[in-house]
Amino acid sequence: KSAAKSFAVKANGDSTRIELFDVIDDYYGVSASAFVAALNGIESPEIALHINSPGGDVFAARAMVAAIAAHPATITAHIDGLAASAASYVAMACDKVVMQDGAMMMIHCAWSISMGNASDMRATADILEKVDDSIVKDYARKTGLASEVIKQMMVDETWMDSTEAVEKGFADSVATNEKGKAKANAWNLSAYDNAPKAERAPAPTPEPAAP
Repeated sequence: KSAAKSFAVKANGDSTRIELFDVIDDYYGVSASAFVAALNGIESPEIALHINSPGGDVFAARAMVAAIAAHPATITAHIDGLAASAASYVAMACDKVVMQDGAMMMIHCAWSISMGNASDMRATADILEKVDDSIVKDYARKTGLASEVIKQMMVDETWMDSTEAVEKGFADSVATNEKGKAKANAWNLSAYDNAPKAERAPAPTPEPAAP
């Protein structure tokens, strides 16, 4: 049985706010079908897509990207905490990207788990390269950077704060939180090689030993 979670959609006059605050996954997070159905039901001329996500399934994210591109509203992505991996190119599909001061964005090459013989492994590698090529096109379209530059950034697993993301063209502006910096995300990012230590989920506090 699917354990896909819901996400918040809030109408406010001529604008609608969507909160994508979970993993992108059809079984363990926000599903593409739920996201697309909600998006297609919005008639507001302005949509604010707020993102705090560690990424997820590449093809679920791709379906979200297609729905965003096809929607007639002006859609602004607001990266409130983290837009990593697949969540980063969901943001790229929007008309504008605004990063909260203190937020982070991460891009990397696609990865997967595979089983089988040598031929199976080569086939998986070929698919991953095709996925990478499609994502490079998304980033290049937004940033204007050369494909070779973006591909190397993905190979390096590049983490960008809000200022760096704007400088490189991945975001358009930075929003300052007047009450202080945005809270660090609480996602477990141990699967990523270069995640900043400050962005990793804190280790659990050990319980005191019984007397």
